[in-house]
Amino acid sequence: ADESSGYESESAGGERASAAGGTRGRQRRARTAFTSEQVCRLEKTFQRQKYLGASERRKLAAALQLSEMQIKTWFQNRRMKLKRQI
Repeated sequence: ADESSGYESESAGGERASAAGGTRGRQRRARTAFTSEQVCRLEKTFQRQKYLGASERRKLAAALQLSEMQIKTWFQNRRMKLKRQI
């Protein structure tokens, strides 16, 4: 399957973002579309540990072909989701 990194290319939609919201030259990143395999692995890891260290995050990012920032953000969002559920 053709997987994208989840980021909009600079040529696609740059004018649209600045025209619609007045972002003053800063372009907002597109939402990352995680595959079901990536989400499954992230959820399994989250069940074991709610917080990842730098080395664990690096390993998981490499295994899932995601950036460390994407892993970090996913875990932050998942912890907030858990907090809302409780």
